[in-house]
Amino acid sequence: MTESYTPEEQTILLTLARQTLEAITTGQAVPDVNLADLPSALREERACFVTMRRHLDGSLRGCTGTLVARRPLAEEVVQITQQTAFHDPRFLPVVAAEVPDLHLEISVLTPPQPLDYDGPDDLLAKLRPGVDGVTLRLEARRATFLPQVWESYPDPRVFLGLLAEKMGCRMDAWRDSRLEVDTYQAIIIEEDE
Repeated sequence: MTESYTPEEQTILLTLARQTLEAITTGQAVPDVNLADLPSALREERACFVTMRRHLDGSLRGCTGTLVARRPLAEEVVQITQQTAFHDPRFLPVVAAEVPDLHLEISVLTPPQPLDYDGPDDLLAKLRPGVDGVTLRLEARRATFLPQVWESYPDPRVFLGLLAEKMGCRMDAWRDSRLEVDTYQAIIIEEDE
């Protein structure tokens, strides 16, 4: 499994994301992905997220993805770019006039691994701020934060509290003994500023 991507592979993925965003916001078809023409690393099934931020102030404009690999990475990037542009429930759909002002970032995820821990203190001790993405599951609820979120919330208690809130629970739900935690890492591929 690939743990990094060459500059050429990164350029291909970013170009696919950018072309997809430009096409869908102007009513055109998404770019065709010819897997046979792509490097093998981009044909591997990988989960990913696509994040869109405004160049002007760096504010979030959309971020969605999948935690489980479902299709070849190049195809997943096209799919998730569409999903982020049009279906992030926190935002209105992206329109063509916004596209030049958006900065794209692709996070290619490693497969999630269950985190074995014994109580809230052990959970805090086993988290790796800045390294691990974290998914919390409690009964039917689930939410995740990518590793990049640690940059905004480096305190593990705050990080977990906000993640519990994102899951639709109280901020202290991360202390619940029934909580299941997965961690994963991300390979970050982003456009130049």
